[in-house]
Amino acid sequence: MTKTVFIASAEPYTGKSVVALGLVNMLLGQARKIGYFKPIIDTDPREKQDAHIETIVSYFKLPVAYEDTYAYTRPEALRLMEADAQGELIDTIIHKYKQFEENYDFTVVEGSDYVGPGTAFEFDANVSIAKNLGVPVILVTSGEGKTTAQIISTVLTTLRSFEAREVSVLLVVANKIKPEQVDDVRELLLGQLPSGVILAVIPEDTNLLHPTMREIQAALGGKLLFGEQQLANQVDNYVIGAMQVPNFLNYLKENVLIVTPGDRGDIIICALQANSSASYPRVAGIVLTAGSEPEAPIVRLIEGLPTVVPILAVTTGTFETSTRVGAIKSRIGPDNPKKIQLAISTFERYVDVRALEEKLVSYQSEGITPHMFQYRLLQWAKRKRQHIVLPEGNDDRILRAAALLLQQNVVDLTILGNPQEVAASAKRLGIQLPPDHLRVIDPVQSEYYPAYVQTFYELRKTKGVNEDMARDLMRDVSYFGSMMVHQGHADGMVSGAVHTTQHTIRPALQFIKTKPGVSVVSSVFFMCLPDRVAVFGDCAVNPNPTAEQLAEIAISSAESSQAFGIEPRIAMLSYSSGTSGAGADVEKVRQATEFVRQKRPDLKVEGPIQYDAAVDPIVGRQKLPESEVAGQASVLIFPDLNTGNNTYKAVQRETGALAIGPVLQGLNKPVNDLSRGCTVDDVFNTVVITAIQSQQG
Repeated sequence: MTKTVFIASAEPYTGKSVVALGLVNMLLGQARKIGYFKPIIDTDPREKQDAHIETIVSYFKLPVAYEDTYAYTRPEALRLMEADAQGELIDTIIHKYKQFEENYDFTVVEGSDYVGPGTAFEFDANVSIAKNLGVPVILVTSGEGKTTAQIISTVLTTLRSFEAREVSVLLVVANKIKPEQVDDVRELLLGQLPSGVILAVIPEDTNLLHPTMREIQAALGGKLLFGEQQLANQVDNYVIGAMQVPNFLNYLKENVLIVTPGDRGDIIICALQANSSASYPRVAGIVLTAGSEPEAPIVRLIEGLPTVVPILAVTTGTFETSTRVGAIKSRIGPDNPKKIQLAISTFERYVDVRALEEKLVSYQSEGITPHMFQYRLLQWAKRKRQHIVLPEGNDDRILRAAALLLQQNVVDLTILGNPQEVAASAKRLGIQLPPDHLRVIDPVQSEYYPAYVQTFYELRKTKGVNEDMARDLMRDVSYFGSMMVHQGHADGMVSGAVHTTQHTIRPALQFIKTKPGVSVVSSVFFMCLPDRVAVFGDCAVNPNPTAEQLAEIAISSAESSQAFGIEPRIAMLSYSSGTSGAGADVEKVRQATEFVRQKRPDLKVEGPIQYDAAVDPIVGRQKLPESEVAGQASVLIFPDLNTGNNTYKAVQRETGALAIGPVLQGLNKPVNDLSRGCTVDDVFNTVVITAIQSQQG
């Protein structure tokens, strides 16, 4: 039974970081605390932190102290190897790892990078470390610059070296494979790998391979003259600016780096003008060679431009500089979240994550952490793509969340609003709204509008609604969006960033209506506390529910809890625990608890119970020692809206908890309400939850 996995390679620049990022992201959905350990790092941390460790720890905010993440620097390890002290090296690594491992539910160990002196000893050292730690391996190889036969040979030879030392390999990743080689590599390896070893073949992606201007500056040691704000620009190719301007322009390609002597003011100005022109490709940056910098008039001209690409000055000549640029290998650093996200999505796309999870599923922590909860929600939402309508297309938060949802391929969206105004807002915000899974609809101009008006009139004419009223109400985005859900043109709706809760819910109550057997629509918040997720209900809809309604809210909340992977243990909250108190308010909670037990004897429920007795194991044992719920409640039902709303806000503010909701429950189809103070993350999470609700029918 393992709680550790080792990422190994047999050569430099295999793209281990793609696997490491994807793996840690996957594991954070399965375990509470993930550790990251790299036995041998390249440089002294007093000079420079290891790029892989820094990226993983900072991006995922792992609870790991940097000094605990490694055992040796490369020079230290090399000295021990040269002194024939490999045993001491391994012993120290094991000792430090075991101390480290105790603090985490799962640990990812990454092998060394094979960059610098002493690479000859590294492969054997990595095999020995994995062997002595007694952990399985994910093997990463690179196809860069190799024939198909060489790729197959590298994989099989490396795999046999681990097997010869009785080190189990769970997954083989053939990375950076040219697209035309992918099918052959996959077919040949599948025919020769041992059964039980998972295979992933990842095509090379220039967006991951190519360096940024910041990496080029670091590699060349260049002096930055202009463009600090755009150092994240990616460089896909480079050209030497040593020709006349008209000819030079013919050589520009997208994301090009221009290498030219510093006295070529004509090339510099031409490059900056081309970058501003819609007729020419984007320029990533400029490197000025031979130790010369632009003359004063050129500098003055550049200083007056609104935006300038990074311009570096180096002392080396043009030929030597371009040679060094061509040799630069990109690393995924903590300052490049776009590349980190691409690495994670690449891992999820090409690695059989479910098969790998089954291999590693032997360790399951109790409870569920906020990161685990959010990770699972996103994975569940993606399993069956749903169509969600967002009525408030005039709100920037809605548009920003929509862009994130579409970019991560979570849902199909309809945004209600004027298409031209939505497009203008997106441009102003600098966001992309990918059109493939998006519709923007102006309700009155929609093809659905006449039919919706007629349907609404037929549904509500007995309630005093005439056709003119129906036409007016269908102009309202909340009514139009709710009708889309009712008619099956959308699977769910999320609104409330601009509108009140009543404005959001009223149309749903009028024609979507409640589920059979449910008489009251209620709400829950998923409270992502520092170490667990709790369900709070009802904190948004019902001001003063009766005992029967409170019981129904508890049952609905337990079902919501179960639907989202949280084992329901229901605490019916009051100012009294057990039989110690009396009064109308306590009696209402006591009756509601009995109603829950009668209707759903399968549910664990306790009430009346005070908040501290519900969530604190010590207090729970003192006050209700025989209870299955006391001290470990996961579903907390408040007696009225005043108590519930204030409590969830107090917990949110005082603990920094993420509150996802309110999530409405009891409707035939999912319609969810946002707070008017909601954030972009709130919108994103609520859409994800709505998508999952609609999957569950």
